[in-house]
Amino acid sequence: MPQNFPEIWLNRVIHNLDNTDKASFLDGISELDVNVTQINEGQLSEQNKIYVAATDFAVDVLLNNTTYPIPVQNYADDTIEITLDKYQTKVTSLTDDAIIGASYPKIDSVTRAHVHAIASNKYRKAIHAIAPAGNAAATPLHSLTAGKLTYADLIAFKDKCDKAGFEEDVIRLVLSPKHWNDLLLDRDRFADLLINHAAGKPAPLIAGFEIHRYAGNPYYTAAGAKKAWGAAIGGTDLQASVAFVKENIAKKTGLTKQYFSPAGTDPKNQANLLNYRHYFIALPFQASKIGAMA
Repeated sequence: MPQNFPEIWLNRVIHNLDNTDKASFLDGISELDVNVTQINEGQLSEQNKIYVAATDFAVDVLLNNTTYPIPVQNYADDTIEITLDKYQTKVTSLTDDAIIGASYPKIDSVTRAHVHAIASNKYRKAIHAIAPAGNAAATPLHSLTAGKLTYADLIAFKDKCDKAGFEEDVIRLVLSPKHWNDLLLDRDRFADLLINHAAGKPAPLIAGFEIHRYAGNPYYTAAGAKKAWGAAIGGTDLQASVAFVKENIAKKTGLTKQYFSPAGTDPKNQANLLNYRHYFIALPFQASKIGAMA
């Protein structure tokens, strides 16, 4: 086995986390331009943190002013400390017999399960964090009138988003699989648009929404409350479609770490042990310009 075997595997995992298992609803959302601070490295309390400047400061505008000097308005802001979510895979055992002469396809084959597990969890957590906790003036939650998504529901939801201050022309709408299928059934309006998008064309625009889909969208109770992350899904819970203005979404990728124990330290089993730790977060800057339909 080559001496740089562990480094090769770590590089492939980092590469694949950047280039595979992506959720299109995060496309075009830039990484926050801040440094990741590693706290208590190597300890149980290890964390990746970022510090983001945040402000609700708005400049007052004078109309037809004739009074001087112009009043001074002091700038005020604050700093938000954000702890990135930590994702860890269980340990995989690989015998020397399985990896001697390992090529890149072999490396990808073994690490793909780790990459997929981390990516699936972090994107499910991201869309859960983006979705509103419930219905509010700035975070509308629309209940479907007939138990399935219709064009009338899209227009009604768009109206609620407009009233909630979603000022941008295009709102990103991440459909659940059921709601996607509901629109597919409306052949005259949507079928061709959605099928072409599935074949690789850009996300379609429907009723002012940029349409995406994702299977891991969060669930809401019948009363309209978002289910907690990891909570069991009940029989009356509904999977939501989530809407947001992408400029209101922040994301940051932290460190990816590999833990590796070579077979030479395990003469009885002659097996290599490895797993991975990855830090990531995506969430709204503010509890506004986000909404859901369920």
